[in-house]
Amino acid sequence: MENPDPANIRIITTLGHVDHGKTTLMDALLAANNIISARMAGKMRYLDSREDEQERGITMESSAVSLKFHVMGRDAAGERSPKTYIVNMIDTPGHVDFSSEVSTASRLCDGALVLVDVVEGVCTQTVAVLRQAWHDRLRPILVINKFDRLITELRLAPVEAHHHLTRLIEQVNAVMGSFFASERMEDDMRWREERERRVAEKKDQLADEADATVNEEDEFQEKDDEDIYFAPERGNVIFASAIDGWGFRVGKFAQLYATKLGIKEANLRRVLWGDYFLDPKSKKIISYKHLRGRPLKSLFVQFVLENIWAVYDAVDLNPNHEKVAKIVTALNLKIPPRDLKSKDTRHLLSLIFSQWLSLSTCVTQTVIDIVPAPSIAQRTRIPKMLYPDLYEATIEPKNKLEEDLFASNSASKACVTAYVSKMFAVSAKDLPENKKKPVTAEEMRAKAREAREARAAAAEAAKAGEGTEDQASTAMPYTPPPLADEPVQVEPAANAEVVLGFARLYSGTLRTGTSVYGLLPKYNVALEPTHPANAKNLVTTKIEGLYVMMGRELTPVDAVRAGNIFAVKGLEGKVWRSATLCAPGEKGISESLENDRFCLINLGGVNRAAPPIVRVALEPALPADMPKLVNGLKLLSQSDPCVETFQQQTGEHVILTAGELHLERCLKDLRERFARIEIQASKPIVPFRETATKAPDMAPIKTPNALRGTIHGSSSSNIVKFTIRASPLPQDILEFILQNISILKKFQHDRRAKDSADAQEKDQIAQQEGIDIYGDVVRMPSVAPEQFWEGLEKICEEVGGEWCDVIDRIWAFGPQKAGGCLLIDARKSAAPLSLKRRLERIKAGETEGETEKGVRDFDSHIETGFQLATFQGPLCAEPVEGMAYLVESVEIDQECLDKEIEQNRMAQVTGSVISAVRDSCRNGLLDWSPRLMLAMYTCDIQASTDVLGKVYAVIAKRRGRIVAEEMKEGATFFNVTALLPVVESFGFADDIRKRTSGAASPQLVFSGYDMLDLDPFWVPTTEEELEDLGEKADRLNIAKGYMDAVRERKGMFVDRKIVEFAEKQRTLKR
Repeated sequence: MENPDPANIRIITTLGHVDHGKTTLMDALLAANNIISARMAGKMRYLDSREDEQERGITMESSAVSLKFHVMGRDAAGERSPKTYIVNMIDTPGHVDFSSEVSTASRLCDGALVLVDVVEGVCTQTVAVLRQAWHDRLRPILVINKFDRLITELRLAPVEAHHHLTRLIEQVNAVMGSFFASERMEDDMRWREERERRVAEKKDQLADEADATVNEEDEFQEKDDEDIYFAPERGNVIFASAIDGWGFRVGKFAQLYATKLGIKEANLRRVLWGDYFLDPKSKKIISYKHLRGRPLKSLFVQFVLENIWAVYDAVDLNPNHEKVAKIVTALNLKIPPRDLKSKDTRHLLSLIFSQWLSLSTCVTQTVIDIVPAPSIAQRTRIPKMLYPDLYEATIEPKNKLEEDLFASNSASKACVTAYVSKMFAVSAKDLPENKKKPVTAEEMRAKAREAREARAAAAEAAKAGEGTEDQASTAMPYTPPPLADEPVQVEPAANAEVVLGFARLYSGTLRTGTSVYGLLPKYNVALEPTHPANAKNLVTTKIEGLYVMMGRELTPVDAVRAGNIFAVKGLEGKVWRSATLCAPGEKGISESLENDRFCLINLGGVNRAAPPIVRVALEPALPADMPKLVNGLKLLSQSDPCVETFQQQTGEHVILTAGELHLERCLKDLRERFARIEIQASKPIVPFRETATKAPDMAPIKTPNALRGTIHGSSSSNIVKFTIRASPLPQDILEFILQNISILKKFQHDRRAKDSADAQEKDQIAQQEGIDIYGDVVRMPSVAPEQFWEGLEKICEEVGGEWCDVIDRIWAFGPQKAGGCLLIDARKSAAPLSLKRRLERIKAGETEGETEKGVRDFDSHIETGFQLATFQGPLCAEPVEGMAYLVESVEIDQECLDKEIEQNRMAQVTGSVISAVRDSCRNGLLDWSPRLMLAMYTCDIQASTDVLGKVYAVIAKRRGRIVAEEMKEGATFFNVTALLPVVESFGFADDIRKRTSGAASPQLVFSGYDMLDLDPFWVPTTEEELEDLGEKADRLNIAKGYMDAVRERKGMFVDRKIVEFAEKQRTLKR
C-alpha cells in the first residue's frame, strides 16, 4: 500500500454484460502477480469467492484487489528504468439483478475496462454500464473479448473478422455518441434559458431602452466529441481472448513491424487500423482511394489477423507440429519440447500467446496510458460529485478542502476525505487478526526451549518438597487464564459476521486508531453541523482496522494514503450503507466540532440502477427465532445495496429484491450467514395497479339521469352530502404525470419543508431511494419543475373537451399526493381549490387564509378520502392509476353540524365523511369497466435458431408477448425482446434453460405497468358467449384469477363457488 509516488496509482473497474469474461480477465492479471498459477487462470475465477458464484458461473458481489506491476519507463534524463505501479481493481457483476453493485463500484474508480463479447456484441447491460461510466466520468477502455470465438466457432476468414470488428466498434461508439448528444441537447436548453433570463434582467434594468442585448461573447460553446469514442489507433481498444490469456493493442504490432517495414512506429500505429493497404510494388502505405480495383488486404488483416489465424490453425484447427515449431522459432519464444508435443491444444495455445501477446502486460500498459492518476482524475470527477448540477468539465477549488480533494493530496496536514460506497459482511474468522498465524522455525525452537526449561523447573520443584509443590500447584492454574479466556472471546466472534466499509480515500492519510466524522448521505452541508436536521446525520467513529482487499483475503495495514481502495472496520452500527468519512488531518478530529467544520463534506449517496420489485414475506420456522431473523434482516439490508427490508402494517417482515436470482442469494445468505435459522418464505408478492376504461359492453350506469361514474354520497345523518364523478384519465395526460412524478414529490417536499424537520427528512429519504416500496420506477422528468404546470396545461388543451380548463381546478394528485390520479374541484363556486395557486402562495411566503369557513373545513377530509381510495382500489386494495375524480358538489347541513359540535361528536362526522368519499371514489371506478395493470419485465434473450421455437413456447405459456426479434449479423443467433408479466416470471429463467438445454438465458429488467385488457367481473351473457363457454364459463378469467389471489393473500373476501361442478359429485346409487 505504501507507494512513494501517488502518480503511479490507478483505480479501475471491470464493466460488461453477464458472461462477457470480466472475472476471467481478472484471473490473467492475478496470475501475472503470482497470486494464482498461470495454468489455472481463466478456470479458477479467483474473485468469485462465494460458493454459489462458483456453482452458477456468474459474479454476484463486486470484489477488489490491489496489484503491483513493474513497468519499464523513461525517467527525466531519458534513461530506461523500472517504475512500480499499483493498480486497484474492482471486479463487478454483469447480471441485471446486481447492477447496484456496479453503481457502488464505479463511484470509487477513475477508469473502466468495458468488456464486450465479440460474437454477442452490444447487449442490454453493456449499454447500462457504459451509461454508468459516462455518468460517473470514468475513462473507459474497450476490451473486445472472446476473440477466439471468431476463429473456432464462427470460422470467419480474417477479412470477414475485420468487417465484424469494425461494425462492433461502431455499435459501441453509437452508444457513446447518443450519451454525448443527449447531454449537448440539455446544455443547449440550459444555455437558452439562462440567456433569456439575463435578457429579462437587463430589460428590467434598462426599461427605457427599446432592446436589450446580452454580451456577444456569451455565445453557446460547442464541445468536441472526438475524445469520447473508442478507436484502436488511439490505444483505447484491446482485442483479447481472456480464456487463452492473450490480448493486444494495435500499437504492439506497430512496434513489431516498424523496423521491418522501415516506417516510424507512430505513423504505422495510425494506419494499422482502418482501410489502409500496403502497395506491394512501391512498398508504400496507400488508402482505399488508390486501390484502383486491386484486391489488396488491409494492413490489419495482413499483419495482425492472419498471424493470429495461422497460430490457431496450426495448433488447434489443423494440428501440425512442424508448423508450430516454426512459429515458435520465428517468434523467438521459449517453450519446452514436452509442451510442444502436448495433446492439450488449449494449453499450448495459451503458452504461445501468453509469451507473444501477454494479456496482463497489454491491460496494465493500457491502464497506465489511458486512465489518469487520482490526482488528475479527481480534478474532473470530484466537482461533479460535489455539485451534481455542474456542467463544466472542472471548476477552480474554493477552499483548502477542495484544493486537497482536487489534487488528491496525501500530506499529513491535508484534510482526510474518504467515501464509503457500500458495506459488506465478512465472517469474523476470516479477519486477519482472528486467523492462526503460521509459526516460523525460530519461534518453534524458542517454544521447545521454553518447554524443556519448564520440565526441568517442575522436576526441581518436585525434589524440593511438599510446600513448594503446593505453591507450584497454586501457581500452575494462574498462567493459563489468558489462554483459557481467548476461546471464550473468539468462539462467538468466529460465528459472527463483521460489517466492513468498502471505501476510497480521496485526500489525506488515514491511520488506524484515529477518530473521524462520518457524514451520512442526508447530511446538508449548507446548514450548521449542530443544526437539528444534521445532528442525526453526523456521527463520530474510531477507525478500528484498515485492510487492503485481495479478493477473498484481507491484508491489514496501519495507514492508507490518498488514491487507494481499502476496507475499513469500526463503522458497524453507525453507518448504514454509505457515508463520507472526514477529518481535518492525519491525527484525526479535534475536541471542538466548530474548529473542524471546514473539513466536513458530503459526497452524497449512490443512485440505484435497478429498482427492487420482487417482494417476499419471511417468517422463522420456529417462532422463538424471530429476534434472530430481525437481526439477520438488518445485517442483510446493510451489506447488500439493493435490498430493502421493512415491517408491514400487518406485522410481516418483508424483503424487496431486484429479481429472482437476487432473492435466492438473499435467502441463502439469511439462512447460512446472517440469521442462521430455518426461514419460510411466502410466494413472491407482486405489485399490481388498478384502473378503469371505457368498454363497449359495460354494466348499466349506477346513478340514473347522470353521467357514467357519478356517485352521490353522504356522511352519517346526512350532515354532508356530495357528488363525485370518476372518469378515466386521457392517456397523454397520464403519461405526462407519470413521467414527472419526481417533480410532484419535489412540490410536496417544498410544502412540507415549512411544516416540520421530520416530514422533510422522510421526504428526502424517499427522494434518495428513487423508488417507493410499492414498486414505482422514478423516471427522468420531461420538463423543468417551473415549467410543469405550463406543460400539463398544453397537453390538456391538446386533449380538449372537459380537460381544457382543468389546470386551475386540480385539487390534488394521488395516491400519496404524487401519483397517476387527479382530484378535480368541479364545483360551481367562484374560487375553486387549486394546488397550483396554493404552491404559488407558499412560494411567495403567504399563509393560507380562512375562506368560506363552512365548506372549506371538510375539504381536507375529502382529499384524505380520495388519497385512501386511490391508495387501495376496489378490486384488490392495490394503488389506482389513470383516474380523475371530479367533486361536483358539496352540501352541508349547518344546523345538524352545530348540534354535533355541541355534543362533541365532530370526530365521528369527519370520519364518516372520509369513509363516504373513499367508498364513492371506489364505486365511481367500478361504474366503468375496471382493469388490472400488471407489472412487466422487459426480457432479452439470445437464442440460436434451433431453440427459437422452444423459447417462444415458454414465453407464450407465461402470457408474455414478443416485441422484437432480430438476427445478429455474422452470427447464427437471434436477439429476442419480449414483455413478460412479473407475476408469471418466477421460475422463467430455469424453465427456459431446461427447455433449451442451457442454450438460451434471459435477462429481465422491470419496465413499468401494462394494462391487462380483461374485465375481472366478466361473465358470459350473450347467446354466442353462452354457446361457446356455457353458463359456468369453464375457461378461467385470468384477471379474476390474479385479483382473487391478491385478495386471498390480503385476507379479503373472495367470491368463490364452493361447489364448482355439482353433477360430478352425484353417485350411481342416488
